Amino acid sequence: MLIYILLSYVGLKPFVTLFHWDLPQALEDEYGGFLSPKIVDDYRNYVDFCFKQFGDRVKHWITLNEPFSYSYYGYSTGTFAPGRCSNYSGTCASGNSATEPYKVAHHLLLSHAAGVKLYKEKYQKSQKGIIGVTLVTHWLQSKYATIAGVKASHRALDFMLGWFLHPITYGEYPMTMQSLVGHRLPKFSPAESEMLKGSLDFLGINYYTSNYATTYASTVNTLELSWAMDGRLNLTTEKDGVNIGQPTPLNWLYICPWGIRKLMLYIKEHYNNPTIYITENGLATANNASVPVKEDLNDTLRITYHRGHLYYLSKAIKEGVNVKGYFAWSFLDDFEWDVGFTLRFGLGYVDYKNGLKRYPKHSAYWFKKFLQK
Repeated sequence: MLIYILLSYVGLKPFVTLFHWDLPQALEDEYGGFLSPKIVDDYRNYVDFCFKQFGDRVKHWITLNEPFSYSYYGYSTGTFAPGRCSNYSGTCASGNSATEPYKVAHHLLLSHAAGVKLYKEKYQKSQKGIIGVTLVTHWLQSKYATIAGVKASHRALDFMLGWFLHPITYGEYPMTMQSLVGHRLPKFSPAESEMLKGSLDFLGINYYTSNYATTYASTVNTLELSWAMDGRLNLTTEKDGVNIGQPTPLNWLYICPWGIRKLMLYIKEHYNNPTIYITENGLATANNASVPVKEDLNDTLRITYHRGHLYYLSKAIKEGVNVKGYFAWSFLDDFEWDVGFTLRFGLGYVDYKNGLKRYPKHSAYWFKKFLQK
């Protein structure tokens, strides 16, 4: 139904995400979900059904949304579903932060590759669509302009972005991860590597903020291994007492628009300049019940945020980055994954107290004018 509604508006072409962390509980119960290689066949069968049923209307498919978030927060810190981690990483009932994030990521990648292969072999020619994946990353800026600092920045990008984009581009994990994670990092067979290599028509990027990266100087506790320790990294938001950008109500989100340009140029240089869609970019404000609706509608900071990011994105395009689209997160205030209704990301205000009435914020009017220019 939603697809039909979108198509009824001239020019609206739905981008459909096939997996956004909503795994059927039956598969979690039966064999552990993405911890098991069995998930690959079930994922393939599921996307086959989607392609068959909706492929005549959907021309942009996204295999996975943010596999990093699902693997890391779901299986290393346990703060996302299914809430698995070691007892030294969080308060989970079960899990293994040293191995499970890597197993889950591996099976996510194989599922992605299987879905792309199926679409290209069975549906793409007749349906004339394209298929890609959406990855999330910060820009990781070296905190200090030293050789060690630059290496820390690249290592951080390998562990967050390259964990998925490197296999999808080159068929193997980044060498930094292979070296530091060692035997805990699964290996691709030659056939799997070949299936992964080049398995995208476009790359979706979710970008919100940047961090400074330095090398973790202390000795790593080999009894408490996890993704967070494996990279030997310190990620911070300040340098010499100055924040990387303006703070926001989200403790990890600092307004750093120049980071999106640096990220785009990095992907262009290291990953064969793929076609890119910015699939998420946005700013959260606090949902404060004592603030009048009219005041919440005057979201000038959100306008500043989007204007800045679009400015630096346009610079990247002029420098040869192949960016084809930009999605603001979000069209409406919604239920955010781990903070519920406590924050508002929307260009449209949702009045939760009065029948979910919706009002355009000032940013919505600004965005409309921007699109009409």
